[in-house]
Amino acid sequence: MSSPLENLEPRYLWRHFDMIRQTPRPSKHEEKIVEAIKSWAKDRGFEVLQDTAGGIGNLVIRIPATPGHENAPTVVLQGHLDMVCEKNSDVEFDFMNDPIEVVVDGDWLRSVGTTLGADNGIGVATGMAIADDPEAVHGPLELLMTVDEETGLTGAMDLDGSMLKGRIMLNLDTEEDGQVYIGCAGGADSTAEFSISRRTALIGSVPLKMTVRGLKGGHSGVDIHENRGNAIKIAVRTLLAALDQELELDLISMNGGSKHNAIPREAFAEFRLPEASVPVMRDIIETRLTDFKDELGTMDPDLEIVLEELEDGEAVGKPMNIHARDRLLHALNGIPHGVLAMSREVPGLVETSNNLAVINTEETRAVLTTSHRSSVMPSLFAVQSQVRSICVLAGATVEVHDAYPGWKPNPDSPIVKTTVEVYEELFGRKPELKAIHAGLECGLLLEKVPDMDIVSIGPEIRSPHSPDERVQISSVQRFYEAVKGVLAKLA
Repeated sequence: MSSPLENLEPRYLWRHFDMIRQTPRPSKHEEKIVEAIKSWAKDRGFEVLQDTAGGIGNLVIRIPATPGHENAPTVVLQGHLDMVCEKNSDVEFDFMNDPIEVVVDGDWLRSVGTTLGADNGIGVATGMAIADDPEAVHGPLELLMTVDEETGLTGAMDLDGSMLKGRIMLNLDTEEDGQVYIGCAGGADSTAEFSISRRTALIGSVPLKMTVRGLKGGHSGVDIHENRGNAIKIAVRTLLAALDQELELDLISMNGGSKHNAIPREAFAEFRLPEASVPVMRDIIETRLTDFKDELGTMDPDLEIVLEELEDGEAVGKPMNIHARDRLLHALNGIPHGVLAMSREVPGLVETSNNLAVINTEETRAVLTTSHRSSVMPSLFAVQSQVRSICVLAGATVEVHDAYPGWKPNPDSPIVKTTVEVYEELFGRKPELKAIHAGLECGLLLEKVPDMDIVSIGPEIRSPHSPDERVQISSVQRFYEAVKGVLAKLA
């Protein structure tokens, strides 16, 4: 069966991305894609090195220089092998076994109801394509392919730096066409656990399920400045509005979000109400929906809040006691979400943010994950401490996870200057030097190899970490030309 990608240029890059998207590779389960890439490398006689990071192992694949360029400096092309596995709730899809279904939509490549994996499948495919492209001119190359980037950067954190000979690196994991990135934010996560006690449901109450859906979601670093809606926040505020009107709302469960680095698109609350209060709840939802749409404006026009009655029975859990309900809802309402500070040094750059990321309710506990980012590490620790205080006041126990460092911009680095020159020569304009609020692996890689000179570039990728993820085909062509141009100039 033919692939939608077989006629796209550059053909070597899309050929390898096609292989990647057909090989299941969910976060923390990259064994299949690791083995596929090792097989590709060994078929070509390339040397393959592997450490033990993440229990799977980062890969370093050594590519010989183009004949006549053996004495050029070794260049590292770096990308990560995992992807964020997000799908719409109405889509049947198994990331462990199913290939990503893709559609060419004009100048864009998108998936069908799931994340696409262009982040960072395009970067990984680029390194493989350069190795196969007979027109590419380069010195010795090392393809560094890290694991577990999306689940905490553990691949880069545990990298065996001795595998790398190169001291020049192109990180291929940014998502803006024609921009050259030279810095990124650091980050950390926190997990809070709320104990839950339960009681017998009130006689005459009916079980209901409220669903918040239709939001864009997106990357908690790249998209946080757009003030997109957070489904958990919207669900909590709606429930609190019902309590403010003294409805006898017995909360059973609160669930929303799925990844620490994705803005929650959907949230679900199950609860019981006296039957006579159900029409009042519907009116509250209608009013709050209007208010939320006024707040979000054109950013999230497809927001829906849907209330449905559930079939009563043993499958419906017991409600939380009032104290547990109130502690959980008020903590979720109080924890900040979104941009907290803008950079004083880089105009337009988000300095500090917080993502209220995931809430999962079990029988005896609710577990909350928040993700903090900042380009100023004391500010990162400050927001982490603020979230911890709110949760502790609500009676939760909090686990603070280790932070990863940012990457300090160096506009005078040799590889940055070379990359800028190539963009000017190829495209007739000087690219903007930028820093990104998302967490790239560059800061951690610099800890492993302190004398590495790094720059980061990529194609235009929209809405990463959400089922609306898409990549601009023409920008991939420009990106590939730029990578080839930089390598040729260094050779």
